Amino acid sequence: MSDISLFVADAHCRGHLAGRDHPERPERFDAVKHGMERAGLVARMRRAGPRIATEDEVLLCHTPHYLKTAQHDIDSGVPFLSTGDTEITTSSWDVALRAVGGALSAVDAVATGAARNAFCLLRPPGHHANASHGMGFCIFNNIAIAARYAQRAHGMARIMIVDWDVHHGNGTQDIFYQDPSVFFFSTHQWPLYPGTGRADETGEGAGEGATMNFPFPAGAGRKEILGAVQDRLLPAAANFRPDLVLISAGFDSRIGDPLGRFTLEDEDFADLTHAVMGITDGRVVSMLEGGYNLAGLGSASAAHVEALIDG
Repeated sequence: MSDISLFVADAHCRGHLAGRDHPERPERFDAVKHGMERAGLVARMRRAGPRIATEDEVLLCHTPHYLKTAQHDIDSGVPFLSTGDTEITTSSWDVALRAVGGALSAVDAVATGAARNAFCLLRPPGHHANASHGMGFCIFNNIAIAARYAQRAHGMARIMIVDWDVHHGNGTQDIFYQDPSVFFFSTHQWPLYPGTGRADETGEGAGEGATMNFPFPAGAGRKEILGAVQDRLLPAAANFRPDLVLISAGFDSRIGDPLGRFTLEDEDFADLTHAVMGITDGRVVSMLEGGYNLAGLGSASAAHVEALIDG
């Protein structure tokens, strides 16, 4: 297996919501990239070229009706998806397909051993989108599609998704709630949008026990979140034995974010990353979710990526 870390970033992703006064703005892309460049990280990584996901790939997790609805909404020039609270512009369809495509390129590289791990600078984010609805700034669920793609294209039987965004990844949970082959672990602020992710939400049917939620109050930080990872996730992972770990890397759980009230520091993201990498000997694909304080987003994502590179 290669010891190279892959950096996936498509500048076309800046086109989504360009010119809008919105928290999930194109400047987020710049903040992450510049933070990585200042830390000298981009030069230490291999870059992946752009890739546009096919509709068949998106259909791994979304319904045909939703795809038609989302494309119609975007092509019509309306400002919001009709399915939920996601602003759109006429470039959003292409950008969303590119975000999914970038995630799948990263899975290909890690699954084949061309890279040890990968960080995907994606927007729009994805973890609130479920099979039939885009919502919460999300159009397609990038990480869910990547998980199913890893199974279908690369024969990976068990996928673990770790979500440390300050908001619960309700869409990811919904998609895999009855599926024992994808383990979903989330730490998130409670109460907060979208109002899901209670501790007693643990899966359903065959998927019972494959969902693990840790809702924490405002003000929670390293003790609670890293503690949940070390004390609960790692033993669960040892039992589940995933073939691949995917991270919904939301940096709105950092102190000072305008949309959350967690208190993680940059070094906490590095320690979270090291802990998660130990599950599969560093075989990890990380994807950007939230993070809306631009300075904090840049520094926290750089700390996360440096941990990926250094192992």
